[in-house]
Amino acid sequence: MNSPKAVDMSVFVVRAFVRMREILSTHKQLAEKLQELENKVTDHDQAIAELIEAIRELMSSGIREQKAIGFTADIHKKGDL
Repeated sequence: MNSPKAVDMSVFVVRAFVRMREILSTHKQLAEKLQELENKVTDHDQAIAELIEAIRELMSSGIREQKAIGFTADIHKKGDL
Protein backbone atom coordinates (compact mmCIF):
# COMPACT_ATOMS: atom_id res chain seq x y z
CA MET A 1 0.00 0.00 0.00
CA ASN A 2 2.96 2.30 -0.38
CA SER A 3 2.42 2.82 -4.08
CA PRO A 4 1.98 6.37 -5.31
CA LYS A 5 -1.59 5.56 -6.34
CA ALA A 6 -2.46 4.26 -2.84
CA VAL A 7 -0.97 7.37 -1.22
CA ASP A 8 -2.92 9.61 -3.61
CA MET A 9 -6.14 7.77 -2.81
CA SER A 10 -5.51 7.98 0.93
CA VAL A 11 -4.94 11.75 0.70
CA PHE A 12 -8.05 12.03 -1.48
CA VAL A 13 -10.19 10.22 1.12
CA VAL A 14 -8.88 12.37 3.97
CA ARG A 15 -9.54 15.55 1.98
CA ALA A 16 -13.03 14.32 1.15
CA PHE A 17 -13.80 13.81 4.85
CA VAL A 18 -12.36 17.20 5.76
CA ARG A 19 -14.47 18.85 3.05
CA MET A 20 -17.54 16.95 4.20
CA ARG A 21 -16.99 18.17 7.76
CA GLU A 22 -16.64 21.76 6.51
CA ILE A 23 -19.87 21.47 4.52
CA LEU A 24 -21.76 20.02 7.48
CA SER A 25 -20.43 22.77 9.71
CA THR A 26 -21.45 25.42 7.21
CA HIS A 27 -24.89 23.87 6.81
CA LYS A 28 -25.29 23.79 10.57
CA GLN A 29 -24.42 27.48 10.77
CA LEU A 30 -26.79 28.24 7.90
CA ALA A 31 -29.54 26.23 9.57
CA GLU A 32 -29.02 28.14 12.82
CA LYS A 33 -29.12 31.49 11.01
CA LEU A 34 -32.23 30.42 9.12
CA GLN A 35 -33.93 29.40 12.37
CA GLU A 36 -32.95 32.74 13.94
CA LEU A 37 -34.38 34.61 10.96
CA GLU A 38 -37.55 32.52 11.06
CA ASN A 39 -38.01 33.33 14.75
CA LYS A 40 -37.60 37.05 14.07
CA VAL A 41 -40.14 36.93 11.25
CA THR A 42 -42.56 34.96 13.42
CA ASP A 43 -42.16 37.50 16.24
CA HIS A 44 -42.72 40.35 13.80
CA ASP A 45 -45.74 38.60 12.29
CA GLN A 46 -47.29 38.30 15.73
CA ALA A 47 -46.57 41.95 16.51
CA ILE A 48 -48.06 43.05 13.18
CA ALA A 49 -51.15 40.90 13.75
CA GLU A 50 -51.60 42.45 17.20
CA LEU A 51 -51.28 45.95 15.75
CA ILE A 52 -53.84 45.21 13.05
CA GLU A 53 -56.24 43.80 15.62
CA ALA A 54 -55.82 46.89 17.84
CA ILE A 55 -56.46 49.17 14.87
CA ARG A 56 -59.59 47.21 13.96
CA GLU A 57 -60.86 47.49 17.53
CA LEU A 58 -60.27 51.23 17.53
CA MET A 59 -62.02 51.59 14.19
CA SER A 60 -65.05 49.53 15.20
CA SER A 61 -65.54 51.11 18.63
CA GLY A 62 -65.72 54.67 17.39
CA ILE A 63 -67.80 54.40 14.23
CA ARG A 64 -70.34 57.20 14.20
CA GLU A 65 -71.45 59.75 11.71
CA GLN A 66 -69.98 63.17 12.29
CA LYS A 67 -72.08 66.27 11.90
CA ALA A 68 -70.93 68.82 9.41
CA ILE A 69 -69.13 71.82 10.84
CA GLY A 70 -70.29 75.25 9.75
CA PHE A 71 -73.33 76.57 7.94
CA THR A 72 -75.09 74.39 5.39
CA ALA A 73 -77.95 75.59 3.22
CA ASP A 74 -80.51 72.82 2.81
CA ILE A 75 -82.48 73.89 -0.24
CA HIS A 76 -84.66 70.81 -0.46
CA LYS A 77 -85.95 70.61 3.12
CA LYS A 78 -89.47 69.28 3.58
CA GLY A 79 -92.03 71.85 4.62
CA ASP A 80 -90.17 74.89 3.30
CA LEU A 81 -92.24 75.20 0.13
